[in-house]
Amino acid sequence: MIGVIGIIISLFLLMYLAYRGWSVILIAPVLACLAASFAIFDGGSFHMLATYTEKFMPALAGYIKAYFPMFLLGAVFGKVMDVSGSANAIAEFITTKIGKGKEIWAVVLSCAVITYGGVSLFVAAFAIYPIGAALFREADIPKRILPPAIALGAFTFTMTAIPGTPQIQNAIPMTFFGTDAFAAPILGIVAALIMLFGGMFWLTHVEKKAKAAGEGYGDHKNENLQIMDPQYLPSFVTSITPIIVVIVANFAFSKWILPSFDSSYLETDYDTSFKAVSGTWSLILALILGVALVILFNYKRFDKGVVECLKDGVQGSFLAVMNTASEVGYGNVIKTLAGFSLVAAGMLSISDNPLIGEAISSSVLAGITGSASGGLSIALATFSEQFIARASELGISPEVLHRVASVACGGLDTLPHNGAVITLLNVTGMTHKECYGNIGMCTVVIPAISCVAIIILGSMGIV
Repeated sequence: MIGVIGIIISLFLLMYLAYRGWSVILIAPVLACLAASFAIFDGGSFHMLATYTEKFMPALAGYIKAYFPMFLLGAVFGKVMDVSGSANAIAEFITTKIGKGKEIWAVVLSCAVITYGGVSLFVAAFAIYPIGAALFREADIPKRILPPAIALGAFTFTMTAIPGTPQIQNAIPMTFFGTDAFAAPILGIVAALIMLFGGMFWLTHVEKKAKAAGEGYGDHKNENLQIMDPQYLPSFVTSITPIIVVIVANFAFSKWILPSFDSSYLETDYDTSFKAVSGTWSLILALILGVALVILFNYKRFDKGVVECLKDGVQGSFLAVMNTASEVGYGNVIKTLAGFSLVAAGMLSISDNPLIGEAISSSVLAGITGSASGGLSIALATFSEQFIARASELGISPEVLHRVASVACGGLDTLPHNGAVITLLNVTGMTHKECYGNIGMCTVVIPAISCVAIIILGSMGIV
């Protein structure tokens, strides 16, 4: 069918142009219309403006409606943690305590702690890079290992696997499966351990091999590193407390506090259920508390004032949510095309196990869009009802569906055209040729292995 060719051409251009630095907000609707135009060759019809306003835009708006609060509060929380020096203080503490000889561990764990607490992976890259570069230079570890170490700590297990993570990739499944951020804790911990120790095994192996070959940090003349003086940073306790509060409050709100209130009004007045919104509400309230505590503890550290910092955080959230929402709008157009039904049928026919179909669709669509959250949203919006029905027949819990979907989207999303990968390489001054092999191993191959592991365990009834 020619329509399938149109989809392939459109997807290739999306990946290529995004890789070349084009704004997804601009190219996504254009390429969606390009794919839809191929319907003419199959005897169908194509109306460009109708495709844009009636298919692309409703999906974009629906995504913003559902997830903008998390993007907004996550960006604000990340910004106040960054500007107050809290993120740097945590990294400084961890690197000091771990000591020499474990520099890779120090970078990975620093990224993991702040991203698990709600700081965005982009902020983590900016915050940890100067400290990591200083550590690697002093230990004479090849700099090409630094971006993979940051990616392992920020782009993998804290983004998708560890129960309770406030990252958007763990929040999206809640609205489809009626779960919360702590869904399937055993599976999440298993996946996280595979990613962490698998990634560390690989990076330490690369480090030993490089040192045996006499390779050192290297000569990087264009480095312009600015490391905050530790004596001016807030204390570790002050810095880590808001992160702990976010995690604990999220759990308390979702498991105890919110369920104790009468929520019958949701069904009568708002045509929804408490189960559908409780996870989102818990995360919103937890992030608000986290932001408030960072400001309270570090009020005098905001050189340009709290208002300016909050404004910067808000502005940062706009681009992030619009990029992902545009990819979701693109996906919504694609999934309505006749050609996509063939692609979808192919993905779903691979296995009768809904976990396998869910993992394949989430991962493939994340790879196509170059976005874990974008691919996950498209996959669940398109197939979640089928997954739920099949899982119910097999006695598989919605929590297992949640965790498999979340972990699966964090695999192929970090192909070379992924925005986070490109940003990380730009921040560190490295290239795809120097680093992507190790980034891919830590963020694509090993997470895929962890996904296979939890599919097996989830099919056995382990939650």
